[in-house]
Amino acid sequence: MDPSHVERQYDSVIERVCSDGSHDWFVGGRTLVLKRAFVDDVHHARLRDTIGELDLPLLVLHSPADDTVDIANAGQIFREARHPRSFVSLEGADHLLTARGQAQRAARIISAWADLYVHESRPAGMGKTSG
Repeated sequence: MDPSHVERQYDSVIERVCSDGSHDWFVGGRTLVLKRAFVDDVHHARLRDTIGELDLPLLVLHSPADDTVDIANAGQIFREARHPRSFVSLEGADHLLTARGQAQRAARIISAWADLYVHESRPAGMGKTSG
């Protein structure tokens, strides 16, 4: 629930990001551009209140093999969320779903779970619509 754990992932480039506004960052076998705005967002994020007040269904996915985010973090998110909420363990997957077939597997799980919630007629109490 505390996104600060991600900060240790980009420790090696943080000085360049802060001085230049962005910098290439090699993560998960890919080179991404890490921007100062992302670093600032992570540093200032306070998710406990946001998750606790969320009036929408929430699906938490986590893998026991994830060495980026601890299972305790995913469990805390799940405990803070209101119902409807679900927790799915993605056995054998890494944090970025880089192993062959893992992203597709996660997509199928997400699709099946979300099917109930993406239709226009929602059960009472599942998200508010404006208009």
